[in-house]
Amino acid sequence: MKQNSNHLINQLIKLTETFIYEVEHLKGESLAHLNYKQDKSTWSVLETLEHLNLYGDFYIPEISKRIQDSTFPVKENFKAGVLGGYFVKILKPREKLNTMKTLKDKNPNGSKLDTYTLDRFLNQQQDMLKLLERSKKVDLTKTKTAISISKRIKLRLGDTLGVVVFHNERHMEQVKRALKQSKA
Repeated sequence: MKQNSNHLINQLIKLTETFIYEVEHLKGESLAHLNYKQDKSTWSVLETLEHLNLYGDFYIPEISKRIQDSTFPVKENFKAGVLGGYFVKILKPREKLNTMKTLKDKNPNGSKLDTYTLDRFLNQQQDMLKLLERSKKVDLTKTKTAISISKRIKLRLGDTLGVVVFHNERHMEQVKRALKQSKA
C-alpha cells in the first residue's frame, strides 16, 4: 500500500509527542502506583515502559545509523513491504488486542524500577522525534533496517518507524490500564 511519506512521518511524530505528554504526567504519580501489579504475570506501569526502553535500546541506534548511511534521496510516497506491513498491522492498537509473547531479553517482569525508567523513556522519545525529522530526508522504502528479532531480516525504514511507534502506542494503552488498576 502506498502512502504519502510526509503524512506517515507526521502521524508518527504526533503519536510520539502524545507519549511524551502522557509520560511527563506520570512523574506526579507515586512509586507505589507506578510499580503496582494486579498479579505476578502482569506488568506495572514502569515494567511496561521499561519493555519499550529495551526495544528503544536496539531501534534508536539502528534507525539512526541507517538514516545516516542512506544514499537514497527522499521520495514523495512510501510503499510498505509485505513483512513490515504485517508487523505494523498486528501492532496497531485496536479494540480486541491479540496478546503476544515477549522475548525473554525484552521482558522486564520482576525488575526493580524507579522514576529513572520514566526519564529514560522520555529521552528515547526525544531521540525518536529527531529521527523522525531526519527520516524526512531519505527514501522510506529503499532505506532498510535490521529488526530486533533477527539482524538478517531487513524492513523498509517506513515500516520500522511504524513498528516502533505503533508498538509504543499499544503499550501506552497498557500503561493507562495499569495505572487505572493501581488506583482501583
